[in-house]
Amino acid sequence: MTDTITITRPDDWHIHFRDDAAMASVLPDTARVFGRAIAMPNLKPPVTTVALAAAYRERLLAAVPADRSFEPLMTLYLTDNTAPDEIVRARQSGFIHAVKYYPAGATTNSDSGVTDLNKAYPAIAAMEEAGLPLLLHGEVTDPEVDVFDREAVFIERHLTRLMRDFPRLKIVLEHIT
Repeated sequence: MTDTITITRPDDWHIHFRDDAAMASVLPDTARVFGRAIAMPNLKPPVTTVALAAAYRERLLAAVPADRSFEPLMTLYLTDNTAPDEIVRARQSGFIHAVKYYPAGATTNSDSGVTDLNKAYPAIAAMEEAGLPLLLHGEVTDPEVDVFDREAVFIERHLTRLMRDFPRLKIVLEHIT
């Protein structure tokens, strides 16, 4: 029996490549170390459709150094208006692996994020049906909530309800403090 495990080419399960100069700076180093990475969709404009994800994926692949093998795992940016059909297309694409939830105004480029979780329910139901994971930036933006309590309040107000209403939905909590 062996006492060690060697990870020769790990995956990065959360990275912000951004676009343009930032992407050109970050992606070569990422491709040198990692074989795959989940690409966050909070660009300007956000990656809200399969077509936008395909175009972003092409930009990422074009920036991979010629001597490297690297696969960007794409995500969609969930909005109040994400259509269930878009979720179905995302699952069928073969290159979109999750959908990211940002509360509107909570973080960088989150202005187009979800303002009311109820509005996103049809898309979330489609995600549960398709087996497409929901990646959560889990915090509330309520100005009445102390900044240090935003995650705990998100769990109380939203996560417990999501888990109850979508028991088969795969959920990943990100940026947990």
